[in-house]
Amino acid sequence: MINFLQKYKITSFLLVLLLTGTIATHAQVTFRASAPNGVVKGEQFRLSYTLNQEGKDLRLPDLKGFEVLFGPSTSRSFSQQTINGKTTSENSVTYTYILVAPEEGTFTIEPASITVDGGNYRSNSLTIKVLPPDKAAENRRGGNSESGSASAPSATVSANDAFIRAIVSKNNVYEQEGFTVTFRLYTTLNITDLGKIEFPEFEGFMVEEVPIASNQQLQMERFNGRNYYTANLKKTLLFPQRSGKITIPSGRLEMVFSVPSGKRVSTFFGTQEVMADVKKALVTNPLAINVKPLPAGKPANFSNAVGTFTFTPSISTRQTRANEPVTIAITISGTGNLKLIQNPEIKFPTNFEVYDPTVNNNFQVTTNGLTGSRKIEYLAIPRYEGNYNIPAIEFSYFDLNTNSYKTVNSSEYNLQIAKGDPGKASTSSYVNQQNVRVEQDIRFLKTGEPQYQYKNSFFAGSIGYWLWYLIPLILFVVFYVFNRKIAKENANVALMRTKKANKMAIKRLKVAEKYLKAHDKEHFYDEVLRALWGYFSDKLSIPVANLTKDNIEKELSNYGIGNELIGKFMQILNTCEFARYAPAESDAAMDKLYSETVEVIGEMESKLKRK
Repeated sequence: MINFLQKYKITSFLLVLLLTGTIATHAQVTFRASAPNGVVKGEQFRLSYTLNQEGKDLRLPDLKGFEVLFGPSTSRSFSQQTINGKTTSENSVTYTYILVAPEEGTFTIEPASITVDGGNYRSNSLTIKVLPPDKAAENRRGGNSESGSASAPSATVSANDAFIRAIVSKNNVYEQEGFTVTFRLYTTLNITDLGKIEFPEFEGFMVEEVPIASNQQLQMERFNGRNYYTANLKKTLLFPQRSGKITIPSGRLEMVFSVPSGKRVSTFFGTQEVMADVKKALVTNPLAINVKPLPAGKPANFSNAVGTFTFTPSISTRQTRANEPVTIAITISGTGNLKLIQNPEIKFPTNFEVYDPTVNNNFQVTTNGLTGSRKIEYLAIPRYEGNYNIPAIEFSYFDLNTNSYKTVNSSEYNLQIAKGDPGKASTSSYVNQQNVRVEQDIRFLKTGEPQYQYKNSFFAGSIGYWLWYLIPLILFVVFYVFNRKIAKENANVALMRTKKANKMAIKRLKVAEKYLKAHDKEHFYDEVLRALWGYFSDKLSIPVANLTKDNIEKELSNYGIGNELIGKFMQILNTCEFARYAPAESDAAMDKLYSETVEVIGEMESKLKRK
């Protein structure tokens, strides 16, 4: 029985090893090299190659600029985890070399190669910058060689031991041109704790945060003749919203450093220096950004785009029927201020019912700007058959590569609209129905005293007789005229939108109120803008794609609206457009803006009704 159990355990163990070996054999091979990107001349550092399987015949490249002091030392690791009943395991082998750089400069270590199961695999290459020795640090260490005493100075952190720099990718930019600000920590000391962080506000800029890896390693960099360990604390992409000189104020960050106290104590291992924790407030340098206005000669259809872009238009169909939708899609791709680009204008025929365009943004925040695409879809419904022409769609932008304006356009779209299904039209038909009174063919004999009438008192020809005909006829005519009026109003999309403009604006403002209560600033300002633009589009019978601040002021003036009320609307529009990308507003400011919007829409509605 014991021999059987022993054989069973051995067999199970061999089976597990066999399965593990099979999994490892079929796993994807990864072979990666790693080393610091900056080292100091004459100091040792590690060059490691990590392989996720067993390999052989490791071949190093020519390590030009470096000397191998030791290696390779081999270490192995094994990890296993079970998730939802599924067990996975991972093996890795690390080959480590100890190198030293005898000369300064920038050197490249070419890929190494290794053989795994008969296949040859190559690692990645590395670029290492060799920095000169830090003489200031050596002199300081030499000065601290004496033992400390009661009169030894207290531990301090000097301005050269640790500081934060605010680094801009460029400080001379055009309006709406993106650039980055990086807050980088420089230190020669060990960090033990972080305190209060106060990065500056970016007033006058649209702000996008650049993602930074949370597990980034300290890198070595030489600055002002001294070597520092550096790490990026924050990287921000900024788009200036106005021209002129804009100042980014200083930020402040508290850190706790471990520094030599100047005292030494005797221990079992000999005399050692006592370390002390010191809190230090680091203040970033203020930045002055020179923002140039865009050159004169802007195209009439300039869409506020600054960067490098491509323009790709498309249409869903060129042949369709009345009351069937037509979609025109415009894709703007490239790098720049994609989030702030205005939608290009499309001039649809007058008897097309045009809806608000939908926008789908797909971009990433990079150090060069927003990179990706912005897709804008315009939906329109032709109401009548015929041949129609949609003029070429133009897109103008300021090209940062050539510092000039460029205009690209689509071809004209010729649409052939056939007769459509009347059932899909917006008008409604009504059918009048009359009740039918059922008469009986056989009646019972009447009993009792008969009732006599004079021969001249006939119902036929009497006033009641004629009223019996005239009243239904009059009611029928009134009902017919009323229904015709309703049908015409329903067919007149512009009129219906004008009547419902106030209701639609109130409905959108209720959505904005929900975002206000949820403290969702961006969606709140978006909904207020949608309410205002939608109200003017419906009230003035102008498609949203054709609306601008200029033609809104002109149309309202034509309606006889006073300049004071028009100015209130323009101020609310400007506040919303700026506040969406500005730093967070207070709840009181958002609440005040909401109240002013409701008030001016109500005032505008009452005046337009009187007109």
